[in-house]
Amino acid sequence: MLKSFWTIARRDSHDRIRYLNAKNYSFPRGRFLRVFPPVQAPIGTLGDIWGGHGLETYGDDLQLAFNYDANHVWTVVDGDEGPDQWIIPGFHQVNRVCYLLTEVAHNDAPIEFRIEHRPRSLTPLGLVRRVSSLKKILTLNKEKAC
Repeated sequence: MLKSFWTIARRDSHDRIRYLNAKNYSFPRGRFLRVFPPVQAPIGTLGDIWGGHGLETYGDDLQLAFNYDANHVWTVVDGDEGPDQWIIPGFHQVNRVCYLLTEVAHNDAPIEFRIEHRPRSLTPLGLVRRVSSLKKILTLNKEKAC
C-alpha cells in the first residue's frame, strides 16, 4: 500500500485545489480493469503506454487529460517501496508514470489499485470479499457526491 493515510490535491469544478485525507482501500489491478475499464487513447498521442490506454505526463497528452472530466482521470504512479506500481484516482505529480481515462467515474473514492511486479492470486472467496468491499465503497462515495 502506498500509505494508510494519504493527502492528495484535487481540482474541483471551480478549478480550486482542495486537499483530502482519507483511508485508502487497496485492490488488485484486475479489479480496476473490470470496474473502471480504461478508454483507448486517441490516435496521435505521444506513445504506446499501457497497451494504448495511457497518456503521457507532458505535451498534448497531458492537456487531453486536464481537459477530461477529473472524475474520470486516474494516475499510474511508482510505489514508494519496491517495484510495484499503483493506480490512484485523480491527477498526481509525484512518481507519475502515465494518466488513464475511464468511462466510469471514481467520485474521489479512497481507493487504489496495486500493479504487482510479481502478481499473486486471491482465493475465490477472497476475490468475492474484495469485490463486495469495492462495490460498497463506490456506492458510499457516489451517495456522498450527489
